[in-house]
Amino acid sequence: MKPTKQIKQQALVAERAARETADEFVSRQLKALASGFRAQAKVIKKKKKKGPSRPA
Repeated sequence: MKPTKQIKQQALVAERAARETADEFVSRQLKALASGFRAQAKVIKKKKKKGPSRPA
């Protein structure tokens, strides 16, 4: 499985857990974690599109 796909999957798992938990604090923390996973996947995808960097 590709790294971006794995990270997006983790975001989905965190969101599902956030919906299922009764504790509001934990729910907010899990939603923030999911958001962080998505941001991380976005950065990886952007770097991949950019291509390999050239040394100076």
